[in-house]
Amino acid sequence: MPARAQSLAHADDLADFIAASPSSYHAAAEVARRLEAAGFTRLHEEDAWTVSPGGRYVVVRDGAAIAWTVPADAAATTPAHILGAHTDSPGFKLKPQPTTGSRGWLQAAVEVYGGPLLNSWLDRELRLAGRLALADGRVVLADTGALLRLPQLAIHLDREANTGLALDKQLQTQPVWGLGDPTQADILGELAASAGVSAAEIRGYDVVIADSARGAVFGKDDAFFASGRLDDLASVHAGLVALIEGGPSTSSGTRSGGPIAVLAAFDHEELGSHSRSGAAGPLLEDILERVYADLGADASQRRQAYASSWCLSSDVGHSVHPNYAHKHDPVVQPVLGSGPILKINANQRYATDAVGSAAWRGWCESAGIRTQEFVSNNTVPCGSTIGPITATRLGIRTVDVGIPILSMHSARELAGVSDLHDLARVAGAFFSA
Repeated sequence: MPARAQSLAHADDLADFIAASPSSYHAAAEVARRLEAAGFTRLHEEDAWTVSPGGRYVVVRDGAAIAWTVPADAAATTPAHILGAHTDSPGFKLKPQPTTGSRGWLQAAVEVYGGPLLNSWLDRELRLAGRLALADGRVVLADTGALLRLPQLAIHLDREANTGLALDKQLQTQPVWGLGDPTQADILGELAASAGVSAAEIRGYDVVIADSARGAVFGKDDAFFASGRLDDLASVHAGLVALIEGGPSTSSGTRSGGPIAVLAAFDHEELGSHSRSGAAGPLLEDILERVYADLGADASQRRQAYASSWCLSSDVGHSVHPNYAHKHDPVVQPVLGSGPILKINANQRYATDAVGSAAWRGWCESAGIRTQEFVSNNTVPCGSTIGPITATRLGIRTVDVGIPILSMHSARELAGVSDLHDLARVAGAFFSA
């Protein structure tokens, strides 16, 4: 298949993946579903494991998923190549007592999750999605489809809207979802119906709002891809595709040679990663310890393996914006369609160093793709990623990379079609290095 056709096919599959992943819990479940369909074995943390050379496995904890393949000739000191990403995105989360409203409108009570561009959520059809904890101990996923909207105030009623619209996070971010008396309605009933249960069964919930529109390719020569939750489902999907495509490659049906390939899709990165399913928690370390224990490694041998292991912390970065070029470094200006980015920061907001830079360029060359650098303007400090956290927890050499996008933290972000596919290609080279 020609390269352009491959990129378009990858973008179409990414659109399907994002549509199936409106919340971190849905994303983790979709990762597991795709991997199980590809022959991976689902493991549960509360069970005893037997992780064998040649095996392919996946574990889900809440909104996080860790998956890995073990070479047929793996030993106690075989290194791991880990691609880390995250399943959550900035937006809104449903509050307790979520049914509200006034003056004939039904509204949903929400609080801000992470650092979204609030105005970008206006005038879009939105969905509620997440998990419901039930009275009988079950946990089920719910997704209402298009249900809500944050309607903007008409220009006739706010003549200054085009000179600087600023939304009050409490008063002006409560979406409408129907008409009627809020004392006679229950938005949890909508969630329950979507999950095939009754509202009376719900004892707890973790529910967010997501854009309901499917991802779309557009622009001259189909250069652009727009979607919600590109930050960071684009990286999760790239790692997932690479892990599946790097599957059995020998006559015996198991991969031989190379590192233990690991996809680590964490939750709660947008909040700082400090949770049991976040990168600052013990999830990845716990799983690696169990994997190496089954390979016969003692603590010293496991540390030997870590010393020759690598982590690619893959998250989106900023493309130069043509209308705000002064916000970017005056020289280093990555742009959509010119390849994935290597993210660099002198203050270790990104974990990349010289050795990691050289390794990244080698993996890109092996995959036959271009790469770009990203560094911030000195007056516009950058955010951070799971990279420094993973490096600190495990002592594994870590490189921060990703794809350049515009509209970061918007309800609908913008990427380059070719960059999305190129990230999956370099992930494949990394896993098999």
